Amino acid sequence: MKKEQKDYSYYQLKLQEHIEASFPEKLDDSKFISQRARWAANAYEGAFRSGNHVNKCDEIADYILYEGLHFSKFTTLFEVLTYEFTDLLFDFEFRDFALKILPTCEEVFGKYELTDDFAYTNDYDLLYSELTGFISIWIEQHGIQ
Repeated sequence: MKKEQKDYSYYQLKLQEHIEASFPEKLDDSKFISQRARWAANAYEGAFRSGNHVNKCDEIADYILYEGLHFSKFTTLFEVLTYEFTDLLFDFEFRDFALKILPTCEEVFGKYELTDDFAYTNDYDLLYSELTGFISIWIEQHGIQ
């Protein structure tokens, strides 16, 4: 069985890319990133030593690496902005604006049990609608800048 070399730095970079794209509010949590990367690398190594195929080893490592990081508040907020507020923001402004108002949207997110598969539930549509209304009111009160 051929082993792909997957060490700590591979998983650290992989997780950093995912966090940058979907959880930018966690980018400064280097302890979290390091710990998860280490766990994933160890899981891959352990799975491989146990005789698992490389694909299974990848699956096990990815499960550990991304646990709790499938549903993203930031991505949801970004999606609401890009679909519902296209007339108020330029494309290059969506990310920065989403980061800016994410902390104020916590009260809306707090009403829901946000699991990894939340985006596939009926409550996701309710959250989407509630975020749209919340953002509309926020913009009315505070403006875009």
